[in-house]
Amino acid sequence: MRLCIIPARGGSKRIPRKNIKEFCGQAMIGYSIEAAITSQCFDKVIVSTDDQEIAEVAKSFGAEVPFIRPDELANDHAATIPVVKHTIEWFDEQGQSPTDVCCLYATAPFIQSQTISKAFQQLQESEADYCFSVTSFAFPIQRSIRITQDNKVDMFYPENFNVRSQDLEEAYHDAGQFYWGKAQAFKDELPIFSETASPYILPRYLVQDIDTMEDWIRAEAMHRVLQETGLLS
Repeated sequence: MRLCIIPARGGSKRIPRKNIKEFCGQAMIGYSIEAAITSQCFDKVIVSTDDQEIAEVAKSFGAEVPFIRPDELANDHAATIPVVKHTIEWFDEQGQSPTDVCCLYATAPFIQSQTISKAFQQLQESEADYCFSVTSFAFPIQRSIRITQDNKVDMFYPENFNVRSQDLEEAYHDAGQFYWGKAQAFKDELPIFSETASPYILPRYLVQDIDTMEDWIRAEAMHRVLQETGLLS
């Protein structure tokens, strides 16, 4: 069985009720649920939440909420892998053990169904434990700077001051959209950022962290432009 697990706790602090806040005309979590269902990759699309209102919104988009997440996995320090592991083990107890699992974030309005299916194909072909979304840094991290306590500038890697940008190795970061993986890898809590993972590279225009209201405003503007130009279906 292939399972999509969408973690969506109710206690977001920086953007209250972020997971169900209206984003470009619909509840934020709806984009992830719709993409998961449309991808036809999954036997079940599950939302793991501690919040009854989120549960009802998730169901309205077609997801299942077979349990309410326990409090110890819904606090500010709860990590993603234990939440996914809890859901997998819940299904194990029901006699419906999943083989492949995709953890899909509730705040991923740029996710597309074809991305989910292509990433699953990459997971299978790579024989990795995980396949997750990454994107490149827009500026070489080797030439990054810090602002000191006395409001001055200091390079992290001063040896690269005179190195041309095109001569520096390109660096990538987690795009924060999805994490495909073998169910056993999640149950063993194997690290995702490791040589056992295969990166699925996304263009930067489909990636935006949404942690603050400034992020939210930027993401909505990006979403509207991408839809108008046909780059986001």
